[in-house]
Amino acid sequence: MTHLSIRRERRTNRRTLRAELRRRTAAGRLASSCHRRPRSLATVAVAAGVAKDTAAGVANGLRSVAKRLALAPAATARTRRTVAGGRARRTHTVTRWTLAQVARMVEAYRPRKPEYKAAAARLVAFTAAA
Repeated sequence: MTHLSIRRERRTNRRTLRAELRRRTAAGRLASSCHRRPRSLATVAVAAGVAKDTAAGVANGLRSVAKRLALAPAATARTRRTVAGGRARRTHTVTRWTLAQVARMVEAYRPRKPEYKAAAARLVAFTAAA
């Protein structure tokens, strides 16, 4: 019979491993959905591995680049925005972009903040994998 503390340690270890597996599975599912269909700029940034607060700023910068390049979004929808967590009460108009459009925007994007530069590099690698 195994000792009680050993069983507890194993159970704790398995719990952390299952949590890591769930996190990696969700990240892979999000990335594959970005490759399949148009998604919002913040969603693509999060799928590329950018932190949520940085992703919002990068998405705003990419929107201004899209305006400068006269790019039109691939799709427009009405949704309840949950990027900040929780359920939003009001619907918002959101734009969805294909990875090819995002790649074109990132190519013309010239950020100044170091974390935005790192995020742009992640987005370049993410869109190149498509």
